[in-house]
Amino acid sequence: MTTKTDVTNNELPPYRKREALNRWIISLPALSIIMLAAIGPILIMLLYSFMVKGDYGGVKLWEFSFDGWINVFFQRDIFDETLGLADAHLTIFWRSLKLSILTTLAALAFGLPTAYFIATRPKHTREIWVFLITIPFWANLLIRTFAIQEVIRNEGIINNTLLAIGIIDSPIQMLYTDGAILFGMVYVYLPLMVLPLYASIEKLDFRLVEAGYDLYATRLKVLRRIILPMIKPGMIAGCILVFIPSLGAYVTPRLLGGGKNMMLGNLIESQFGAGRNWPLGSAISITLMLLVMFALIFYVRNATRSGANHG
Repeated sequence: MTTKTDVTNNELPPYRKREALNRWIISLPALSIIMLAAIGPILIMLLYSFMVKGDYGGVKLWEFSFDGWINVFFQRDIFDETLGLADAHLTIFWRSLKLSILTTLAALAFGLPTAYFIATRPKHTREIWVFLITIPFWANLLIRTFAIQEVIRNEGIINNTLLAIGIIDSPIQMLYTDGAILFGMVYVYLPLMVLPLYASIEKLDFRLVEAGYDLYATRLKVLRRIILPMIKPGMIAGCILVFIPSLGAYVTPRLLGGGKNMMLGNLIESQFGAGRNWPLGSAISITLMLLVMFALIFYVRNATRSGANHG
């Protein structure tokens, strides 16, 4: 025999349902803005990628074609219309991926000691060090990139210094190379690596480090077996924060790499600008978004696994 108290725990009381409905109503304007401002442009790009390019730019509405997606990795011969690999696009994809990975690794190599140094300072001075790390964000990215350009150009600070002390006889060509792009992106995105690493190291229980030394562990073993596993979430977050914007970087490769050292961001801009091939530009944009999505999935999976391993 059932009674009035035999109600399932999953059923919400009426007032809770009203509260949930009210929250949805209140958040509806914000959700609408997100739908229009974020998802809307992506859907437009996706639609354009399946259309025929216009004669003078744009697209021919409601004329669909897969040429935009085919031309991402292939190109047609101008004589017999046969398909071959788009070597220029593949080179740009490889350069973008390579430089993004190298930027992430270099930022991690420089950011980890920096974050560890800040986290081990006295509490009353840590805020000052973090404040100094955030100062570059006060200046526009374009201005910071011009500053790097003045450092590494043929008549820049590095070459003039090396010439003055007699190490070199003629300026070293550093500008308009992949190395210049790498140097610039590491400088630009390094704070994005330092801040999450600092947040993780600050929470580290240094009594575990002392216990490792008491058990005669070397510095390398303490770093590899204690410190790195415990700050892994911060390392993953920092790598994602650096890798994603560097993969689609535009300003830094444009100024430091010149026209011949393009990355994906520059390739997309050229298709919407001088190339007047909007379907191809849209297809490359969606491809870049997919690469970013895979990176985020990798981060979420690793972060979830790391959280489960650490309870």
